[in-house]
Amino acid sequence: MATLVTGGVGFVGASIVRELAARGHEVVSYDVLAADALMEHFLGDLAERVTFIVGDILDTAGLDALRRDHSIDKIVHAAVFTVNRTDRETARSKEILDINLTGTGNLLELAREIGVQRFVYISSGAAYGLCRDPDQTYNEDDHPQPGNLYGITKLASEQLTQRYGELHGFSTASLRVSTPYGPMERITGHRDNMSTPYQWTGAMLRGEPITLDTTDFGRDYTYVLDTGSAIATVVDAPELPHDLYNITNGVPVTGAQIQRTLAELFPETRIVESENAEPAESSLGPTRGPLSGYRLWHDLGWVPQYDLAAGLTDYVQWRRESGFLD
Repeated sequence: MATLVTGGVGFVGASIVRELAARGHEVVSYDVLAADALMEHFLGDLAERVTFIVGDILDTAGLDALRRDHSIDKIVHAAVFTVNRTDRETARSKEILDINLTGTGNLLELAREIGVQRFVYISSGAAYGLCRDPDQTYNEDDHPQPGNLYGITKLASEQLTQRYGELHGFSTASLRVSTPYGPMERITGHRDNMSTPYQWTGAMLRGEPITLDTTDFGRDYTYVLDTGSAIATVVDAPELPHDLYNITNGVPVTGAQIQRTLAELFPETRIVESENAEPAESSLGPTRGPLSGYRLWHDLGWVPQYDLAAGLTDYVQWRRESGFLD
C-alpha cells in the first residue's frame, strides 16, 4: 500500500514526501510539476521509494487513473494555490477557488472511492485571519476569521474534509501550518511570494547586501523539515484525539532577529541601512500572531527539532550543496 501526496514536488509537499519515505512509506507524488534535479537532490536515495506522477487535481480522469493503477491507503492533500497578495487574489480569483476548493472535493471523492484509512489536509494558519494583537497566540479552539480567498478556501476545505470523513467512514485531520521556510521553496505558477529567509539567505549567498529590517513584529517561522516531520507524525498516528492541529515552532521571530542570526552564523552577511524609513520589502507583515503547538505535543508527543539558528544553518548548507542560489 502507498501514501498519496498531492503537491509532492512543491515547497511543503517535498518535505512531506521525504519524511514519509524516510519512515518507510511507499509514496506516490501527484503534482502538476515534474520532479527535477533539485527534487532528486533533496530526496537522495529516498527517491527509490517515491513514484512521481505529473497530474492536475482538477483532472478527474487523471485521478481515476491513480485509483486504478495504485493501491493507496492514505492521502495527504497538500496541493494548493498559495496567494497572500491582493493583486494576485484579484487577478486569479476563480483559479484560486477551483484549485483550493474543487481540487479538495476531487481528492475527498477519490478517498471515498478508494476507502482510505486516513485523509490529511494541509491547511494554514491563514485560516485564523488577521491578528487582533501583535503577540496574540492562536490555538485550535479560537474562532477562525480568514480575511482573504486563500484563508477562506483553507477553512472551507477543513470543514469539507471533516464532514466527508464522518459521512464515509475514514479518519481525517486538518493541519494548520505556520509560516514555513527552508529547502525546496521556489517560484512556481502557484507560488511566487517568497519568504523572508528565502530572500535573505539567497542574497547572502550571492554576495548581495540585505536591507536592515527595523520592524518589530514577528511570525512563527517554522523550518520546513519540522513541518514535514509533524505531518508524517499525524499520518502515522494509530489514533487521533483531535481532527485539527497547528504545526508551529511556537516562537515569533522578527526580521531583525533573522538578520542578526544570519550575521552571527555567516560573517559574509552584509546588512545595510535603507535610504528610506519603509519596512523591508521582503517582510510579509504582521498578519497573525504565533500559533500554539500544545495540542500536537500533548496528543502525539511531537516537538520541533530546529530553532532559528539550526534551521538557518541547515538551510544555507542545503542551498550551497544543491547550488540553489536564486
